[in-house]
Amino acid sequence: MLHFLPFLILAYLLGSIPTAVIYSRIVHGVDIRNHGSGNAGATNSLRVLGKKAGFAVLIIDVVKGVLAVQLPRMFFSNDPETLIIFGFAAVIGHLLPIFAGFRGGKGIATSFGIILALQPFAALICLLVFILMVYISKYVSLASLTASFSFLIYSLIALPDLRFFQIMCFVLFLVLTYTHRQNIQRLIKGVENKYPPK
Repeated sequence: MLHFLPFLILAYLLGSIPTAVIYSRIVHGVDIRNHGSGNAGATNSLRVLGKKAGFAVLIIDVVKGVLAVQLPRMFFSNDPETLIIFGFAAVIGHLLPIFAGFRGGKGIATSFGIILALQPFAALICLLVFILMVYISKYVSLASLTASFSFLIYSLIALPDLRFFQIMCFVLFLVLTYTHRQNIQRLIKGVENKYPPK
C-alpha cells in the first residue's frame, strides 16, 4: 500500500494545479474567483473571460484527470478499481487545491478526464448526455450533473462485478452534487444562469 502513496500525492497535486486562477492572472490580470460566480473552473472562465479562456481551462483540467489515472497505470496497475482512487484524489485536489488556498472549482472537467482515462466509451456517453442537456435546458450545471449521473448508471450496467468501482462512482456523483448545491438551489428557484445567455 505504501507504494501507492506517492501516486496518490501526485494525483492530488495534479488536481491542485489551479488552471483557471493561473490563466486569469497571467492572461487577464485578474483572479477569476473574484468575478462571476467566483468559481475557479471552465464555465466561470467562459462566462467572464470568453471562449478562449473557457476552452483553455477546460482542456487543461481534463488533462489533469487523465494524467492522474494514466501515470499510475503506466507504472504498476491497470485495475480500474485501483485507478479510480487516484482519479478521485485528483478531483479532491481540484476542489481543494493546495496551490490556491484550497479554493478550487467544482470538479466536472477533471472528473471527465478520469472517466476518459478509465472508460473511454463511458466518457463518450457522458459527453453526449452533456451536449444534449445543454441543448435542451441551456443549463450547464444541470447538464454536468446529468452527465455525471450517467456515468454512475453506466458503471451499474456495464461493470456489474466491480462493486468498489460502482461505490466510487456513487461517491463521485455525491461530491459533484455537493459542489453544485448552490446551482441546484438556483435551478429550483428558476434563477440559474443559462448558456448561452439571452
